[in-house]
Amino acid sequence: MSDEQSVNPDLQENAGEARPAPADDAPIILYEDNHIIVVMKPQNVASCPDESGDDNLLDRVKKYLKETYQKPGNVYVGLVHRLDRPTGGVMVFAKTSKAAGRLSEQMRTGDFEKKYLAVLVGVPLQESATLTGYLKKNTVNNMVYLSTQGTDGAKFASLEYRVLQKADGLCLAAVKLHTGRSHQIRVQMAGIAHPVYGDMRYGGERAQKGKLALWAYSLSFTHPVTKERMLFLCEPPKNETPWKKFELSPLIKP
Repeated sequence: MSDEQSVNPDLQENAGEARPAPADDAPIILYEDNHIIVVMKPQNVASCPDESGDDNLLDRVKKYLKETYQKPGNVYVGLVHRLDRPTGGVMVFAKTSKAAGRLSEQMRTGDFEKKYLAVLVGVPLQESATLTGYLKKNTVNNMVYLSTQGTDGAKFASLEYRVLQKADGLCLAAVKLHTGRSHQIRVQMAGIAHPVYGDMRYGGERAQKGKLALWAYSLSFTHPVTKERMLFLCEPPKNETPWKKFELSPLIKP
């Protein structure tokens, strides 16, 4: 087997092929083995339970495993990382506590790599750049703000972006996070006056109404047991606005 396993539902027919599970609310599975399950998170579904009590992906995965394998009692599913509610894309969950611990350690050491596609309003003057700064979260209104070093509660944030395509006053950008702060991409892109399309919370005067065009399309990590390097790719909803303005398929490849 190769050093890096790629799973792309549009390009390959293998164990990683996306397949809808039986129930309407069941997760779309990109890959599954005895240790991990990789799924596509729908937009506007929470990653895990929160104070809202709304439906969430973690509970969907638990339900799927319980019903599919007829497991008695509570089913263990380890939450390794999160995506913001309006963000869709690829996520991995651990099926054992050992796998969860090892994946969490990769998150800590930076071996766990997530990449995003975002449709931005306008085109940045610098079509490729690294953005750094400090962000502070207001837990009362669940808003994140640009801040300064030394401010109580402010955390360092860094990402890099690259413009890939342009169309109708918008651009498609690839974004790689160096830090995993809440709402980070949305806040930092709005901070340079090029908010994510559909971001009515942070977009300000340049906000364009619609579904948030932010998608976690690539996830790479080392398998917690086999130690193989794994890569999972997941295409945004290419028939929806504004994604349909861009040619996405060539981008979603190993």
